[in-house]
Amino acid sequence: MSEITFEGGVNIAIKIPKSKYESTVHFYRDVLKMDVTEKPINNPTISRTHQIVFGPNTLWLDCVDNYTHAETWMELKTPDVAKATEYLKEHGIEPCDELEKIPEGNHWIMDPAGSVFILTNDAE
Repeated sequence: MSEITFEGGVNIAIKIPKSKYESTVHFYRDVLKMDVTEKPINNPTISRTHQIVFGPNTLWLDCVDNYTHAETWMELKTPDVAKATEYLKEHGIEPCDELEKIPEGNHWIMDPAGSVFILTNDAE
């Protein structure tokens, strides 16, 4: 198998319980005075989302109605998602695409500590 490479992507999502969502948006917008923009979302598990330019990254604040605690999800880029997925399976990391609706050809994975990553093509 050819060399598989991974690189952190620019997107980071914080999945926030509905009960903490408004206060979290307030924190980033009004306390930290960051540019926070609500974006339309059509996703069965995310009811609202706000985008923040966070240095070279994009931080997404996602309101999830069925969560009890916040989670941070990150983007992981690779040149060939299919080959990378096979490589990860060989190392005991199975896709967990049932977590959330995802664009075709990408996969959700978790590290052993439970951190969630979207595995996506680095050309996107």
